[in-house]
Amino acid sequence: MSARAAVDDRPRGTALLRDAGVLRRHGVGGPRYSSYPSADSFSTAFSDGDFTAALERSNAGGQDLSLYVHVPFCRHSCHHCACTRVSAESTRRAEPYLSRLDREMVLVSRHLDRSREITQLHWGGGTPTFLILDQMSDLIDRLDARFGLSGSRHRDYSIKVDPRDADVFTLRHLQALGFNRLSLSVLDLDPRVQRAINRHQPRVLTEQLIDEAHRLGFRSLGLELVYGLPGQTRESLAETLEQVIAMVPARLSLFPYEHRPERYAAQRRIRTEELPPPGERLTMLDTALAMLAEAGYVHIGMELFARREDPLTTAQARGQLSRSLNGYSALAPVDHLGLGVGALSRLGGIAARNPVSLADYEARLDAGRLPVERGLRLTEDDRLRARAIERLMCDMRLDLAVLGQQFDLDAGVHLEDALARLAPAERDGLVRRHGQRLEVTPAGRLLVHRLAAAFDARAT
Repeated sequence: MSARAAVDDRPRGTALLRDAGVLRRHGVGGPRYSSYPSADSFSTAFSDGDFTAALERSNAGGQDLSLYVHVPFCRHSCHHCACTRVSAESTRRAEPYLSRLDREMVLVSRHLDRSREITQLHWGGGTPTFLILDQMSDLIDRLDARFGLSGSRHRDYSIKVDPRDADVFTLRHLQALGFNRLSLSVLDLDPRVQRAINRHQPRVLTEQLIDEAHRLGFRSLGLELVYGLPGQTRESLAETLEQVIAMVPARLSLFPYEHRPERYAAQRRIRTEELPPPGERLTMLDTALAMLAEAGYVHIGMELFARREDPLTTAQARGQLSRSLNGYSALAPVDHLGLGVGALSRLGGIAARNPVSLADYEARLDAGRLPVERGLRLTEDDRLRARAIERLMCDMRLDLAVLGQQFDLDAGVHLEDALARLAPAERDGLVRRHGQRLEVTPAGRLLVHRLAAAFDARAT
């Protein structure tokens, strides 16, 4: 499908997008529910002792482990950014941070069983590829020394890559370090949009990396796009999508830009009047959904699309898709440990978060303490709602009778508050209820996190 055909004579993505009021009523923002409860409900009363006790309970459970490492540094200051990041020009700025990361690993590893396999690893940011190759090697060596990384071909080791800070040698090095999945930040290929968000990223940079990733045989390659950016139009987004689809990524994420300058200082460089109006954003999304569907991408949920042969698509069709703090996964659920500033953990019956301030993170470690700022002990109600949210977001359906059997209660009665909050979404055609079964409609996949919010008893 050409970009012009997509704009002028495109099939409609979903009936939802013919009614701007549906998106306005339900919104596209809010928690993504990669886990429940969300960090907004965590308490500062949570202690280091609570965390170490959870690590030991996690050992007793015997699950495999997922590690997340946050690298907050970014060489570039993009105006749209809403990440936990630290602007830095020199990679020397990362050296003290890497040392403190190792200190955190030492403190944590004292309470972990080294025989547990690290089946999942993800480096996020910020920009992990801000690090030079030697720093990446050092970080992998430290992770392996403290936790013991997996050599299994079934492992899922991924990293977020900024094409502006990487080249073919970077990808070869990442493969040698054991990474087998890449996520490339693209956002938009239109130079005008890139100028508006202070992100100079020529198309050739992205193409060269994708070609090399395919040649090297990385298991999976994902690209991240954003719609609703300043200067974007439905025509320009269609042109970007046409070029990106031709690159044949296995997965593609299409995030909505959320303009929150009161919270994210970088966004204050963007004036509201520069943003596409709501009607244009709606048409952009409609166009994108139609183009992706025609190109053979399956809408997994929210912003994520995958090719039909991708493991995510297969796992979802089999009812085996899981969702964790790293997002959707085709692997079985595991305990999750986050390392670094702002990192989240969920294991041993708790959820916890490190300080989002680099200074606070450093200060806790310099005092010889685990850098856990807040958290909570999960209740049985939390576990029930977390399970309901995960299955709804993974399967796009929820059987309350099955859920009740798993928790030995009447789920329909216990969750009657959630079912009542779903009524507006049911009226808008986002979800259907058939007795004890809920089914997300194709339109509802886009807003499934807003449907999940109905089950959030801790929302403020």
